[in-house]
Amino acid sequence: MTAMDTIAAIATPIGSGAIGVVRISGPAALEVASRVFVPDPSGLPANTARHGRLVRFGDREGVIDDAVVTVFRSPHSYTGEDVVEISCHGGLSTVKRTLEAVLDAGARLANPGEFTQRAFLNGKMDLAQAEAVNDLIRARTDAARTIALRQLEGGLSGRISEIDKRLLGVIAAIEAAIDFPDDVPEPETAWLEAEITQARDEIGSLLATFGRGRIYREGLRVVIVGRVNVGKSSLLNALLRHARAIVTPIPGTTRDLIEESLEIEGIPVVAIDTAGLRATDDPVESIGVELTRRSIESADVILLVVDATEGLRDEDRALLAETQDRPVVLVANKVDLVKPGAKDLPPTPSAAKEEHAVRTSALTGQGIEELEAKIAEIAGATSAGS
Repeated sequence: MTAMDTIAAIATPIGSGAIGVVRISGPAALEVASRVFVPDPSGLPANTARHGRLVRFGDREGVIDDAVVTVFRSPHSYTGEDVVEISCHGGLSTVKRTLEAVLDAGARLANPGEFTQRAFLNGKMDLAQAEAVNDLIRARTDAARTIALRQLEGGLSGRISEIDKRLLGVIAAIEAAIDFPDDVPEPETAWLEAEITQARDEIGSLLATFGRGRIYREGLRVVIVGRVNVGKSSLLNALLRHARAIVTPIPGTTRDLIEESLEIEGIPVVAIDTAGLRATDDPVESIGVELTRRSIESADVILLVVDATEGLRDEDRALLAETQDRPVVLVANKVDLVKPGAKDLPPTPSAAKEEHAVRTSALTGQGIEELEAKIAEIAGATSAGS
């Protein structure tokens, strides 16, 4: 890769759609566009669009599509270079042929993130803003989008800049007093301490947001574990509000991890259904059990599901002991099957250290909203403490 070549890539999601966009950026962007678009767009003013025909390179009669080009001139473009965007019809074949024509005309296929990299290198954004572009593209919830947009608009960069200015002021005052002792008085100790303390507190405040940012960027990993046939897959389906995992009365139905994305109170969540934990001679099920134990290690929240009709068994207590270093919600499932007057599992934290407990029925939906509230509560505590 060189800083002087011209790059191109599809800027819209792959698949069928009304519009597809191929973006070109670099010193020869206008020249490349002129080779595949009629009439020649290279003389267009900045921020101007033109309708015309998209043609194959070297064949002005080989029409690919009826299209629109939009010109953005350096330095007032996303990358800081000359940029041309070709808007064609969004069918997969049309978009691919458009990109092929642009590459044949002299552009190079861009690497992932290269447009934003050039924007960074050309001073159009700083590193924090460049990272925010990726977060904004991948945001799955309104809250995640808002956080990424605030960072893209310079919220994080502004706070870092203020800390930088404060510390540079302290350094300048100290160095001036050392270099020119006869002309510059020593800075007051109280002022120095106040400035440094303020900077330290600001840095601490920024560091405290890392956990929250990670959750909104990657999703809160919620792992559903428990013995076989306690309703783990049914609980996943209840959280998703649709049937995703296979549910049968046969123990060991779930053998692989099932991951699904959802949103709980604005928080992006990756819910993971796991194989039931038990001793087994089945090699396939054994692999599933091993995957379950690995997923526990990477969990942000563990939903430990037990059968409310059976109460807390020794296997459940052993699993609680294994997971006590993670936030755990003890889920007493199948409460709809508890006979009237019978005592189901009490939702108290006495079974394990600091875990929450919720009564649910994955079949009827009872307790699901309360469970979601518990997950959101733990997410807040997790992000604040990370």
